[in-house]
Amino acid sequence: MRILIVEDDPMMQLGLEQALAEYPQLEIVGQAEDGYLGVAEAQKLKPDLVVMDIGLPRLDGIAATQQIKEKLPEVRVVMLTSHTTETEIVASLSSGADAYCIKGANVDRLLAAIAAAAEGATYLDPQIARRVIDHLKPPASANNIGQLSQRELEVLKLMVEGYSNPEIAAELYLSPNTIKTHVRGIMNKLAVDDRVQAAVVALRSGLV
Repeated sequence: MRILIVEDDPMMQLGLEQALAEYPQLEIVGQAEDGYLGVAEAQKLKPDLVVMDIGLPRLDGIAATQQIKEKLPEVRVVMLTSHTTETEIVASLSSGADAYCIKGANVDRLLAAIAAAAEGATYLDPQIARRVIDHLKPPASANNIGQLSQRELEVLKLMVEGYSNPEIAAELYLSPNTIKTHVRGIMNKLAVDDRVQAAVVALRSGLV
């Protein structure tokens, strides 16, 4: 498996190189220090898999993953990061990441994430899996998608993509107050408490 590492910390880069070099089935074909270079190197090298950090200069790992997946949908992406907020986890998965692994975990977890991604499965680090599961509740929420109007569905899709209310307003040519009203309506109909839970419901339902 040919692997591209996108990581801005030189020590982390070196550590990954040394850890993965012990496995002959894995070949590191390139490295990049920021998101823009990561996208460019992915297009040039066409690796089987990218190990991607989130907190990158110039272009963050979530946006870089989305661009790589748009250009090279067959390339697998494993997020390897210290970021553990629900928003970042959901945004990473909605951008197309195949696995989410936490820095500092032993190399076996990274290998498990790589193996799962290679097989087309999704891997969540045990440290954050419970957090994601908690945001899948209540399970009936996915069935409430059908209650949303066409406009609310448009707003929800943009929420999942990480757009802020002003950005959604600009995209749909509506006022920010109108978008606020739509967002409140979406959360009420889906029986969720925040935007992250709404995004998870949308992902579960196959809306995006």
